[in-house]
Amino acid sequence: MLGFQKTREWVYPQSIQRRFMTIRRWTFAALHLFLFAVPWIPVGGHPALLVDIPHRRLFLLGQSFTATDTLFLLLFLLFLAFALFFFTAVFGRVWCGYACPQTVFLESWIRPLELWIEGDRSQRRRRDAGGWTFDRLWRKLAKWSAFLAVSVLLAGAMVSIFSGARPLWTGQASPTAYGFMAVLSLLWFIDFFWFREQFCNYLCPYARFQSALTDDESLLISYDVERGEPRGRGKAAAEAGNCISCNKCVVVCPQGIDIRDGFQLECIQCARCVDACTSVMEPLGHETLVRYSSQAADEGRTVRRIRPRMVVYGGLLTAILASTVVLLLTRVPFEVSVNRVPGSSFVVDADGWTRNTYLLKVTNNGTAEVPVDYEVALEGLTGADVTVESIELLPTETQTVPMIIRLPAEAIDARSVPFDVRITSPQGEVLVAATFLTGASDANR
Repeated sequence: MLGFQKTREWVYPQSIQRRFMTIRRWTFAALHLFLFAVPWIPVGGHPALLVDIPHRRLFLLGQSFTATDTLFLLLFLLFLAFALFFFTAVFGRVWCGYACPQTVFLESWIRPLELWIEGDRSQRRRRDAGGWTFDRLWRKLAKWSAFLAVSVLLAGAMVSIFSGARPLWTGQASPTAYGFMAVLSLLWFIDFFWFREQFCNYLCPYARFQSALTDDESLLISYDVERGEPRGRGKAAAEAGNCISCNKCVVVCPQGIDIRDGFQLECIQCARCVDACTSVMEPLGHETLVRYSSQAADEGRTVRRIRPRMVVYGGLLTAILASTVVLLLTRVPFEVSVNRVPGSSFVVDADGWTRNTYLLKVTNNGTAEVPVDYEVALEGLTGADVTVESIELLPTETQTVPMIIRLPAEAIDARSVPFDVRITSPQGEVLVAATFLTGASDANR
């Protein structure tokens, strides 16, 4: 078992190329394409994905979201949470084996580099078991240098999502961005250099609470005890279809566990052992002893295709997704606020009209590179006269202008009058509630 020992017990997983490894490679390629390409793709004058933390703004596929769009953030987090519940209930730890950055980067970069520089499992073990020869030293230095380069590349790709890829890679980003890139590079290097599978075993909380998300019918990697036992060696075991104790499922495991010992928290469900056992048993004319299965199937019980938790999680996911789509379709790409000038209430002018002064703030959240005109109208103040500057905004621009509203004495019949400010643009309209103060009770004394 791996742990925080005084002497690090290294895992030397043997490379394997079969069906599930091919699926994982395609999955990893798609995830890398997203990470490296999306920050460079311009949509509406901005990257397809940019989290602009200093300005509290998110650009996503031509849409701009601000701090006032927290409802979308809530829906997104709820969607991620219930997606985790749903897919774990159905497919087990599919995230860990196929989409976790730790797994993706180790399998896509680190293990191929080790294989290229230091050789296969047996060569690496033999060198590490011996002394520090020149051959071992230069290979280690070359490998660690490659790890550092990969760490910087991956850290830069991640920080690009927050600072913009072009500014970051052309030296125009802020010092803070490069500081985060340096820290993230160091963390990835430490992980690649030393920590590796210990992150999954000791730091990642997913393994601890996955048992609450799965049930007897969730897909997991398991060993077919009924067919595999008793284990043996030689022709008799091979002909019977028993486990022939080749230990290939053990030597390919990146977590250093033996799947034949039963379900273990360290298993990330990467299916390396499935491919390894398949490569041994198929030539012998038998099905693999290590496969995707469930506890119910292993015990000979009927596996239900539809289960209550799947219906609940799936229904919640559908409701969240539908709500998000409706909100996006009805969303107006600008924000409006109407606030009374601080410290003011109302003023009665010499002509008897009552005057209130407000600050009208309009923010254009659109991304189209054209100025947008906004028109102001009042609803609920009969006979009112409004004075406001014309408002024309470029994308992501904000403008605050004074808005003066005057109401004749004959139209005043209450101390305060509620009304609405309607802001209209080619993109839609927004209605903001406000209150006009009159001091009617004072005037009637």
